[in-house]
Amino acid sequence: MKKRNLIVIGKKSFIGSNIYNFLKKKKKLLILSYKDFMKLPDNIISKYDYVCNCSVNKRNVKNNYKKKFDFDLKIAEKIRKIDTIFIFLSSRKVYKPQKNIYENNKLQPIDIDSKNKVISENLLKKKLKSKLLILRISNVIGLKKNKNYRQIHKTFFDNYLDIVKKNKKIKFYDQFKDFITIDQLSKIFFFILKKKLHGVYNVSIGQKIYIKEILDWLNDRNKNKKNFIYLDKKNSIFNKNSFSLNNSKLSKKINYKPKKIELKKFCLKLSRIIH
Repeated sequence: MKKRNLIVIGKKSFIGSNIYNFLKKKKKLLILSYKDFMKLPDNIISKYDYVCNCSVNKRNVKNNYKKKFDFDLKIAEKIRKIDTIFIFLSSRKVYKPQKNIYENNKLQPIDIDSKNKVISENLLKKKLKSKLLILRISNVIGLKKNKNYRQIHKTFFDNYLDIVKKNKKIKFYDQFKDFITIDQLSKIFFFILKKKLHGVYNVSIGQKIYIKEILDWLNDRNKNKKNFIYLDKKNSIFNKNSFSLNNSKLSKKINYKPKKIELKKFCLKLSRIIH
């Protein structure tokens, strides 16, 4: 019997709710909370190709790793004997900041959350082996449409909205980062669901996006754009925090490569909404 596509865990999560809304008319999905998933019978879970956890235990984000707080590990234990692939949402912060980072680059997590991500990755690999798909995701740009969204930590875009809301001046240096829109990420899930992927993949635009560029797009309709004071420090110590991911491995697998122009159009559209 042909399986359904995906169980999304995290009804109130930014990524989970957006992926569900993007794919619900195209794929056979189920979205539910972490607690409800843990009550789900094995014979229901086995009807799906993939399970993706978008819920987060805040105690495993801000504190040193403890197994009892690791939702992903508990999910893996539940589905270990089921023929379903687990999608683990990891982070680009598991790498040392630099340009053109490949999946086999040395892992040097830069904060508690990313250190915990690496521990989870390793434990999941041992437990699930080939039934594991790890997505190391860059900065995701998009609006949180769910009013009950539970914010555990702030993204680049969250911080931008805070600055705009408070109408305060900020000086920034021209570092480069890597980004992906929530629509591009949802589209990547669409193509993943057509395959039976496992392994580790970077998820991003795959290009250097300078902070000045993305702020110019987001500030397109901002009457107070002069509050963003641009400081050219390309060759300074500040550039050590710059990074970009190489996304060629995933792009070849799913035959889709997110484009920079899509990011620009998405940010310009956001600018019309938020300003």
